[in-house]
Amino acid sequence: MNSKIIWTGIAFSFLCASASTATKIGLQSAQPFVIAITRFFIAGIIMLLLAHGFMRKRLPAKKEWRQIMIYGLFNISIYLGVYLIAMQKISAGLGSLAVAINPVMISFMAAALYGHRITILNITSLVLCSVGVIIAAWPLLQNSYASVDGLLLLGASMLAYSVGAIYYAHNDWGDLDIITINGWQTIAGGIFLLPFLLFTFKQERNVFDLHFWGGTLWLAIPVSIGAVQCWLLLLSKRPLTAAYWLFLCPVFGFIIANLTLHEPLSLYTLAGISLVIGGLYIVQRSKKPEEKEPSLLE
Repeated sequence: MNSKIIWTGIAFSFLCASASTATKIGLQSAQPFVIAITRFFIAGIIMLLLAHGFMRKRLPAKKEWRQIMIYGLFNISIYLGVYLIAMQKISAGLGSLAVAINPVMISFMAAALYGHRITILNITSLVLCSVGVIIAAWPLLQNSYASVDGLLLLGASMLAYSVGAIYYAHNDWGDLDIITINGWQTIAGGIFLLPFLLFTFKQERNVFDLHFWGGTLWLAIPVSIGAVQCWLLLLSKRPLTAAYWLFLCPVFGFIIANLTLHEPLSLYTLAGISLVIGGLYIVQRSKKPEEKEPSLLE
């Protein structure tokens, strides 16, 4: 593995893991939907300017518009909308840990929807990941860094994310460029959330200070754009091993949360991360080379 791939993988894992901490920082000054919609429109506009203004990529066709709307609904509106609400009730470290469980959830959902075979390794992986999250969450629950309803909301957001990934993987996008897809689905996701913003907006709960703009701009540019581009490069160079970089996300996530938000690290954290990484390693090792894995960040 050359150094370019290694540094790209590390950058992807770091940026992906930093999303939960950036969200917690933004939530110190603004409501979830204010952060979400600002983030989505900034990221979407930048990607569309790149796709259509500089790269001269074509616009989506009739069928592709419908696919983009559905994908944006699950991958942006429901997933990130619910995720932001959940992050008000849980720690940033747990947020990054949960994201890494998506490959396991996708495997089971694909089996239920499309008849993909479930093996004993899939079941073992799910058990290890679930136990790992519980162990990592236990001291956080005791010290008010997480709540039961927050964990349930986090699980619901991961479910929506997995549905979106499977939907993307099982649809034909033709030669539509990935930046075009991401740009328009991000804008669509923001539009779908506008009614919720109008219904819940309270002026006094939003201060557009350094916390808001720092967290939101980090989510919009390094996370929504930078992490995706790193992921695409990994897929183009080593598609069968790209998902292994997800293993680093929980590690980076807890370290970033500890350094910036002073969230606790303990033996429970280490044990939980180890079980999740072990579960993910098992399910990835069980994949056959010819199987197509749905993308998790596109």
